[in-house]
This record gives sequence, C-alpha cells and structure tokens, in this order.
Amino acid sequence: MTQTQDVVELILEDHRRMEDLFRRMRSVEDDRAAALREFADLLVAHALAEEAEVYPALKRYKHIEDEEVEHGEHEHDEGNKALLELLKVEEVGSEEWDGKLEALVEAVTHHADEEERTILNGARENVAMRRREELGAAFLEERERQLKSGCGSPDSVRRIVESS
Repeated sequence: MTQTQDVVELILEDHRRMEDLFRRMRSVEDDRAAALREFADLLVAHALAEEAEVYPALKRYKHIEDEEVEHGEHEHDEGNKALLELLKVEEVGSEEWDGKLEALVEAVTHHADEEERTILNGARENVAMRRREELGAAFLEERERQLKSGCGSPDSVRRIVESS
C-alpha cells in the first residue's frame, strides 16, 4: 500500500485488494473463510465510506455524471446482496459456495470496472489534487471507523441489505 492520500488511488488500492481476496477465496490452499471475513469487512467499509464521503462530493462537479454516482450506489447494494448470499453458505468450498462466490465476483468486478472508467477517471480529470487528498483523508477515516465497527459481519450485512 502506498502512503497516498489521493482518493482515486486509495479506492484503486482497495479494488486491487478485493481482487487478491477473490483469488484467496477461490484457492483450496488458502484459508478461504478468513479471506471472506476480510473481504466482507473491506467491501462494506469501502462502500459506506464512498457513499458517505466521496460520492456526495463528486456530485458537485459538472463533468462527473450524477447518474454514474447513483448507479455506483445501486451497484453497492447489489454487491452487498451477493455478499450476504455467500456469507449464508455453511460449507466453504461447496458447490453452493463456488456459485455464490462467482456471483459476488461478478457483481463487484463489474462495479469496480465501471467506477474506474467513469467516476474515478472523471475525478482525475476534474478534481484538483488538493481536493482529492481531502476526500482521501475523509474516505480513510470513515472506512477505518466502519472496519472497527465490524461492518462485514453477517448481521451487519443483513441490516444493510434490508435497509436498501
């Protein structure tokens, strides 16, 4: 991890960490349950921090489409639903686990790809570095707060899904 405060780079680092955790969750040689717990915490904390600190600020920029930001929020909901389905699976590595994992991978990678192409590229082009660093600090603070709260627990994810 770099020591950047640039919100764009911080979000990209989280996306790459999620990809690594997907590889770990697929590997029979890894502790797949531990990788899922780490992934669940990161995904939920990341999305909540984006929605609380980053997305509202980016909506103020005329070259960043409000529809893209709102679509990103909708995709967070889809990712949370897919995460909850995987968290409900009792046997790690079962056929059901593999199917639910692939649904989660699809939902999250689709969102990350779209977010990187639209929202993050828009932020790179239209938001001054100083502001991106301010947003990065706020993003990190909120993400850390969420991580400390156990935001990726099955009960927490269930509450998030039910409230969306």
